Amino acid sequence: MLRWLYDRIMALAAHRHAGWVLGAVAFAESSVFPIPPDALLIPMVLARPRAAFRLALLATVASVAGGLLGYAIGLALWETVGRAIVAFYGYEAEFARLRALYADWGLWIVAVAGFTPFPYKVVTIASGVVGFPVLPFLLASAVSRAGRFFLVAALLRAFGEAVRDFVERRLGLLTLLFVALLVGGFLVLRHV
Repeated sequence: MLRWLYDRIMALAAHRHAGWVLGAVAFAESSVFPIPPDALLIPMVLARPRAAFRLALLATVASVAGGLLGYAIGLALWETVGRAIVAFYGYEAEFARLRALYADWGLWIVAVAGFTPFPYKVVTIASGVVGFPVLPFLLASAVSRAGRFFLVAALLRAFGEAVRDFVERRLGLLTLLFVALLVGGFLVLRHV
């Protein structure tokens, strides 16, 4: 079953309209959606290595645009929408700590969160809630998201065949490892 699913994802990643899906996921992930665009970017680059940097650019632009939606949710819709989104994902405690740190570290918070696996939507909404200036927000978002997506694209373009061979030979083990890391990440976020 895993092999069938992997083959299906790779076929979808090579589809001519897959870029639209990547753009939509990258946009939505920056404000409300739980799945990071890397989940689509990686198989898409493996399926179409020559398009690696174009796909990274698409993910970057869509993610930064989606970040503006998250910012707007925090700025204008915190009480009606933003608070519910943060509560839905269980990030209330992390959000309270983040808000207190913005006074001194706002630019670095946006930049680091944009590059790391930390849920970027929490930072985009928090930036709007605390009224972090929009221009530094956009600049930090663009640099960090581009750094993340272009690094993934460059590594996969350079080592894609070796990565693809490795994944295909150890698909079950890697799936199990991914699920363990995902669950572990959520547990760490809840208890830190």
